[in-house]
Amino acid sequence: MDKVMRLTTERGVVLFSKSSCCLCYAVKILFQELGVTPTIHEIDQDPEGREMERALMRLGCKALVPAVFIGGKLVGSTNEVMSLHLGGGLIPLLRPYQAFC
Repeated sequence: MDKVMRLTTERGVVLFSKSSCCLCYAVKILFQELGVTPTIHEIDQDPEGREMERALMRLGCKALVPAVFIGGKLVGSTNEVMSLHLGGGLIPLLRPYQAFC
């Protein structure tokens, strides 16, 4: 759990992903199109991936991946990110981390 907590606060936008997950890919592309480069942790390629999955579950992630953190706070998975975006709430959260404004 300590590793996940540390990773979520090291950068502004953090995405826990699996390399074969199409929903993770969709969130990565959305962030790219919004001018944000998240720090991506592919948990299926990390030797501590299983422990990271358990830690994400303890933090309240309903779906393990993608797990999106902005400003050190859990936003959620694909549903929460897309709902925020469609409702106009995602861009204000991402604005401090955008490469272009």
